[in-house]
Amino acid sequence: MRRRMRSVRARATLAATLVVAVALVAAGAAVLLALRSSLIDQADTEADSVARNAASALSNGFAYNDLDLPDGDENPVEVLDRKGRPVAVGEDVEGMSLSASASDRLNSVANDDAGDTDEGVADEEDPLGAGDIADETWYGEGTATVEGEKDDYRFAGVDVVTKGGVPLTVYAGAPLSGEKDAVGTALTAMLIGLPLLLVTVGGMTYLVTRRALRPVEGIRAEMAAITASEDLSRRVPEPATHDEIARLARTTNETLAALETSVERQRAFVADASHELRSPIASLRTQLEVGAAHPELLDVEGAVEDTVRLQRLAADLLLLARLDAGERPADARFDLAELVGEETAQRSGDRIAASVTAEPVEVAGSRRQLARVLGNLLDNAQRHTRSSVAVTVRRAGKQAVVEVGDDGAGVPPAERERIFERFVRLDEARTRDEGGAGLGLAIARDVAVRHGGSLTVRETPTGGALFELRLPAV
Repeated sequence: MRRRMRSVRARATLAATLVVAVALVAAGAAVLLALRSSLIDQADTEADSVARNAASALSNGFAYNDLDLPDGDENPVEVLDRKGRPVAVGEDVEGMSLSASASDRLNSVANDDAGDTDEGVADEEDPLGAGDIADETWYGEGTATVEGEKDDYRFAGVDVVTKGGVPLTVYAGAPLSGEKDAVGTALTAMLIGLPLLLVTVGGMTYLVTRRALRPVEGIRAEMAAITASEDLSRRVPEPATHDEIARLARTTNETLAALETSVERQRAFVADASHELRSPIASLRTQLEVGAAHPELLDVEGAVEDTVRLQRLAADLLLLARLDAGERPADARFDLAELVGEETAQRSGDRIAASVTAEPVEVAGSRRQLARVLGNLLDNAQRHTRSSVAVTVRRAGKQAVVEVGDDGAGVPPAERERIFERFVRLDEARTRDEGGAGLGLAIARDVAVRHGGSLTVRETPTGGALFELRLPAV
C-alpha cells in the first residue's frame, strides 16, 4: 500500500510537471516569435525611414555626392541604378549583399526600362515620373560589410526618379543585432528559468499530494489495525475537511458500523438459535432416554410435538439464512385473494375460524414465501385472539393490501417495532408452547420487504392487533 501511495504521488508529480513543461515551452515559443516579429517591424520602420529620406533628397535634385547618408555602422545605404551599379554608398560601407528575392527583384527591374517591378513598387499602369518616389517599399534581409565587419541587416528598398528622369533604387538597412541580442537573452532566461520552475512545480506538487494523501494513510493504517484486531467497534479518523477524503472516511465508518451491526446480529442470531434448539432437543432426548429405560413411560405424543417444533424451528432458521444471503423471490404472478383463502382454509380445524373479505388482486413474487407470511400472520392472530380473526384483501392504488386483525390484547405502541425482531416474544407469550420461537413475524417482515412491500401493526377498533401487509400489485 505504501508503494502504491508513493506511486500515486510520483504519478501526480510527473503529470503536473509534464503539463507545466508543455505549457511553458508553448508559451515561450510564442513569446520568442512575438518578440522577434516586433523587433523586425521596428527594424523595417527604421530602414524605410532612412531609405525614404535618401530618396526624397534624390527626387529634389540633390547630386549623388551631396547626399547626407548616415554612418554605415548605424544604417548602411546604397543607391543603385537600373543596371544594378552603385552610384552612391554610405560612409564606411564596403558592400551589401541582399537576399535572393532582392537580387531577383533587382534583375527584373534592370531588364524593364518602363520601371515596373515584380513587387509592384512601380508598375506599368502608374509609372514614376521625374521627381517621383514609389509609394510601396520592399523589405528583405541580407548582410552588409562595414569597416571590414560583416553583419546581418533588415533592408528596405524604395524606387525613385530624379528630376533629371534617372530611375534609381535606394536600399537602406537596419541592424538585426539588437533583435538577436534580445531574442538570445530571452531564450537564455527561459532555458535557465524553465528547469528551475519545473523543479519548483514538481516539488510543490509532491508536497501537496503527500499532505493530501496523509489522511488516506491514516485510514489505511486504522483499517489494517481493525483487520488485525477484529475489533469492529473501532473507527477510522475523519479529517476536519469537506473534501473527497473526508467523505471517504465517513463512508468507511458507516460501512464499519453496518458491518459491526451485521456481525453482532449474526452472533445474536447464532446464540438465540442455539438456545432455542437446545430446549426441544433436550426435551426429546429426555423422553427417549426415559422410554429406553422404561418403555411403559414413553410419552410418544410429547416426543412427536418436540420433533415437530424442532423441525419448524430448523425450517425457520433455514429460511432466514436464505433471506440473509440475498435470495431473490421468484417472479410468478398469482391471485393474492386466492392464496389467502387457501391459507385460511388450512387453519379452520379446531382453531378459531377466520372471516375473510377479499377482492381479486394479482401480485408477483414467490407464492411459497408469501404463503409463509400469511400463515405466520394467521397463526399469530389465532394464538392471541379471544373470539374471532378478520382477514381483508383489497387493492389500494398500485398496492395489494392484506389486513389480519384479532380482538385480543393488542400490541403496546412501544413494542410494535420490537415484535418484528428475531427471537422476540412479549411477556404474555413467553412460553414456548404459546409463543413459539419468536421468528414468525421477523420472517414475515423480511419476506415482505424483499418483495418490495411492507408489514406494520396497529390497533383495531376493538383494541386488538391489526397487521397490515402491503405488496406491489400487478
